[in-house]
Amino acid sequence: MRGRLRTDLLALMAIAGLSGHEDRVRRWLRSRLGEAGIEARGDRLGNLIATLPGTAGAPSVMLFTHMDQLGFVVRKIEPDGFLRLERVGGVPERALASQAVTICVGAAGDIAGVIANKSHHATTAEEKYRVVPYADLYVDAGFQSAAAARAAGVEIGAPVVYRAQAFALSGERVAGTAIDDRAGCAVVLEAARRLAAAPDRPTVHVVFSVQEEFNLRGALPVAQALRPDIAIQIDLILATDTPDMGHRGEVRLGGGPAMSLYSFHGRGTLNGTLPHPALAALFARTAATEAIPLQRSAQVGALTDSSYVQLAGAGVASIDLGFPLRYSHSSLEVCDVSDLEALSRLLVAGLARIGPSFSLDRDDPA
Repeated sequence: MRGRLRTDLLALMAIAGLSGHEDRVRRWLRSRLGEAGIEARGDRLGNLIATLPGTAGAPSVMLFTHMDQLGFVVRKIEPDGFLRLERVGGVPERALASQAVTICVGAAGDIAGVIANKSHHATTAEEKYRVVPYADLYVDAGFQSAAAARAAGVEIGAPVVYRAQAFALSGERVAGTAIDDRAGCAVVLEAARRLAAAPDRPTVHVVFSVQEEFNLRGALPVAQALRPDIAIQIDLILATDTPDMGHRGEVRLGGGPAMSLYSFHGRGTLNGTLPHPALAALFARTAATEAIPLQRSAQVGALTDSSYVQLAGAGVASIDLGFPLRYSHSSLEVCDVSDLEALSRLLVAGLARIGPSFSLDRDDPA
């Protein structure tokens, strides 16, 4: 399983899929599901949905992860051919200068570019330690005029993402682009393969959602249509095992999957997720029984689709599970494939324990 997860992750990291432009990722995932005998369908937003019928009378489950990535769109094409960008999602300005990017222009093919960084020899003392606002940055794709850029297929609104990279680090660790949340896609894909062959489990709606990095609501119409009893969301969990993150928690890379006990954005979007106690207890018990290390996280600053999915219909019992990730939203993130394998095992084993007697009544003992 670990080898297949690594292969799927590396393949997914190579596919550009900005929020609202997830088509390439969706087609790849649909193909892989089809190879496993799982039929998938899309909706008008572009979400990919596969339903695995299960035990009658058991609570239904929506197992989901997002397939989009953050990035930019072209805001302006300068007369001299340079491109100005608008951010899509939480792109960190301090990590942008000199980054390689890919401009996605559809049938015309993709175009390489670089976010310009003012020549060091011309940088003043005042500029040396200043983060340049993204609105002042520009992309150099080699064009000598706006006409040349447009002739190559570049137009206002064209998607721009970090140039795809993926490479192995020591042990089971992988660095690269858009591990958030292509690792989640690899995990949910692997879980779907295993769940399709599992005889005793609830009905599981496997969902790869769109536009999470844009406005965190891409999965909401799916939840409104499916009306699941339970929603299990898979995404990154902030790793806190680097020198700059030690005070934030106890989640470490290679320490196994993690469960969020509290998330709250705290900036602009005043929303978050407090997991349903029956689900937190379920996965804690499952991890203990299956000898899977399960880490715990409580963070301000993180937010996932579950914060909105939980409000669908009469309410959905929700929980965020995930994999430890370092350097989130930068052009090079880092995860450990062993954590992805353990998370896949935890999901399959946990779902097998949801039967007709599984109670979501908050007054029942968990």
